[in-house]
Amino acid sequence: MPKNRFITDLADGEQIDDLFMIKNVRLAETRAGKPYLSLVFSDKSGEIGGPAWDNAETLEKVCAVGDVVRVNGQAQMYRDKLQLKVDTISAVEPASYRLDDFVAASSRKPASMESELSERIREVKHPFIRKLLTAVFDKTEVGERFKSAPAAKGIHHAYLGGLFEHSLSMARVASLLADHYTGIDKDLVIAGALLHDIGKTVELHNEVGVIDYTDIGRLKGHVVIGSEFIGRVADQIGDFPKELLVHIQHLVLSHHGRQEFGSPVVPMTAEALLLSFIDDMDAKMNLVEQLSRKTKSADPVWSEYQRSLDRYILLKPAPVDQRGKEPEPQDNAVKQQTLF
Repeated sequence: MPKNRFITDLADGEQIDDLFMIKNVRLAETRAGKPYLSLVFSDKSGEIGGPAWDNAETLEKVCAVGDVVRVNGQAQMYRDKLQLKVDTISAVEPASYRLDDFVAASSRKPASMESELSERIREVKHPFIRKLLTAVFDKTEVGERFKSAPAAKGIHHAYLGGLFEHSLSMARVASLLADHYTGIDKDLVIAGALLHDIGKTVELHNEVGVIDYTDIGRLKGHVVIGSEFIGRVADQIGDFPKELLVHIQHLVLSHHGRQEFGSPVVPMTAEALLLSFIDDMDAKMNLVEQLSRKTKSADPVWSEYQRSLDRYILLKPAPVDQRGKEPEPQDNAVKQQTLF
């Protein structure tokens, strides 16, 4: 059967008979000791949780993470949040659905992002920084994975191509702000924008649209992984200046801005400080943009409470014909995406 209804379109009280991907499944017990399944379903539009109260142990056998299943049930509000109360779940054959319906991906076309990356690297004047960027993105497996990797497990840019999209967006802003403020090494900030999250290609594992952490990702984190990787690539470039490498690695190691946010060190150069602000801003604005795209109301509407922002957000809906649409590039193919 084809996919008919997407999660963001479901309404309270709606009867459901459709396909969803299993994102998470856990066998639990009620207070009375009766087993039930706690489930999280997903498709390319988002995710929705819900319980299966009956036949939990039987249903668990067809609920492997990453599988697409047919779900019968009802969408209903619970504690001000829509959930899917499950009646039955059945397995489906992979040939009966399109995987693209279940795996979220960047609205930007890969070829457009590839072109923009080449433009940004050409913009860099420092020969060793340009050599480093070219080596990373054209000559390493990590650089190749970067182009389709998600930027996070959740919150911002958590979809295929999200890391590429996020890094390019930061590089555009970095180029603008480096020209605006005096005393900023533009080449360094652009390099930092493109390389700051390169370790996420190792930290995160994406299996059929289900994003999770790798063992090394949990043990070391993408900040350290990225810094070490950049050091190895620089070692392969003859006479790469050691002081320049330290400054690039500092950009990566400090880009979270504060040690309690995961940076081993705080930003201690103008370029590192600017980069940390750009990273934080781009992540937050992407979150707002994703919320806006999912807004159905024609008028501004308040979001649910956003824990990562510690506030509610008044959302201005994106015009219907612009939701999920790739931004029109300028002549140099580097126009900033429209947020609303």
